[in-house]
Amino acid sequence: MTFPTKTRFPVSRRFLPLTLASALALACGPALPETGPEAPALEHTTQAATTELVLNGGFNSDTTSWWNGANTQSRVENGQWRIDVAGGTTNAWDALVGQSGLPLSSGQAYTLSFTVTATVSTSIRATVQMENAPYTATLDKQIALDGTSRRYSFPFTSSVGTAQGQVTFQFGGRGAFVARIDDVSLTRTDGGTTVPPANPIVMTNGFYVDPSSNPAVWARNNGGDGRAARIQSDIASKPMARWFGNWNTNIQTDVANYVGAAAAANKLPVLVAYNIPGRDCGSHSGGGAGSPDAYRAWISAFAAGLNGRPALVLIEPDALAQLDCLPDDATRQTRLDLLRYATERLRSAGNAVWSYMDGGNARWIAPDVMAQRLNAAGTANIRGFVANISNFYPTAETLTYGNAVNAALSNRYGYTKGFVVDTSRNGNGSNGEWCNPGGRKLGTPSQAGGGADALVWVKTPGDSDGACGIAPGTPAGQFNPELAWRLIHGT
Repeated sequence: MTFPTKTRFPVSRRFLPLTLASALALACGPALPETGPEAPALEHTTQAATTELVLNGGFNSDTTSWWNGANTQSRVENGQWRIDVAGGTTNAWDALVGQSGLPLSSGQAYTLSFTVTATVSTSIRATVQMENAPYTATLDKQIALDGTSRRYSFPFTSSVGTAQGQVTFQFGGRGAFVARIDDVSLTRTDGGTTVPPANPIVMTNGFYVDPSSNPAVWARNNGGDGRAARIQSDIASKPMARWFGNWNTNIQTDVANYVGAAAAANKLPVLVAYNIPGRDCGSHSGGGAGSPDAYRAWISAFAAGLNGRPALVLIEPDALAQLDCLPDDATRQTRLDLLRYATERLRSAGNAVWSYMDGGNARWIAPDVMAQRLNAAGTANIRGFVANISNFYPTAETLTYGNAVNAALSNRYGYTKGFVVDTSRNGNGSNGEWCNPGGRKLGTPSQAGGGADALVWVKTPGDSDGACGIAPGTPAGQFNPELAWRLIHGT
């Protein structure tokens, strides 16, 4: 089965892939002015220091932060950005390109500058606006184009404050033509506040230890058991992820309480969003949201609960690797659309939240196929992907897999991503079994780095994979002290 992919302009981390529907919504700022196109403005000069916000506005490399939406195709050609605009569109925003993830501060002075030409005499719309609802435009200009290359420069004071601003060029409603853009610049006059790129790992002091994890609760409640002290010291006292799903009765409150407790301790929480419809293809961990609309509401509430606080979020284990088990192309596309929606909602949660789409494991889906699925699911919107969740493959093998996925992403789409490795149970590697196999062992405790963004205990050691293997009577997700004990000793 070949899963649908769209041709994308090569991008870096700040990429916002667009469908036609999202392109229409994205440009819902103020309507075009009634007056005609503006004449070129003189370059604005100032003695104050300025800070450049746009990445690769000179198009000096093939890999940039720029995206193109529906009805446009784009590439770097002779050091300029070439945009091929389709005909048959109605509105300016029906064919657009741009760059997202730009911080804007209300009341701050900025200048947007660019050079542009076209193969026909026409006009286009240039904006600086919020990339999310309500899509407020703080700069909205209609620009005349013809075969002469012209330089435009527009000083303005921002009326909005957001970490998620964007520059767009909108070409729709004008017929088919080719435009070329170069030397795009969005500068901020220094002295105002800005939202710097955030790194939740360095913003916090280590990973969060969940005092309410299954092994922690068991150890507290079973102090007379001879295994309790070692389970507490070797497992319950270590940082690990908390999983969220349809068992959470109020997902926004539960997420908010968890990240709030971690923030109070100045620690970094790791959360797993695990509620995709048709979860686990009906196997041991089956379930999930009852409908696509229910999932969209759930993941939106999940993202709202983060409230911009530092966190790592791991998105829907197995959802991409198990695409093949879904019954038809329409169902597969629905899942991809839901995962893309999740990336968009989590991206809007703030730049202190790093989100990672699950990318399977080293011996499941080929790296090139997984790269196509990750791209189709919107992974370009977020920090990256995660590998080896709930599995046992050695860290070195998983790092090789993650690097191979990145090589495929680079070859196909022009970007690479950070990734995370689950090391919770890979201390003895894999024996080829996945469901409560014997002889496995705890892996490297959660830490930053280690060849990836982080090594993290994602699967809770001691929680069952299902009623199988060496715990045939323990349902998925339920803690079994014997499983934990054997992971401690590698038996």
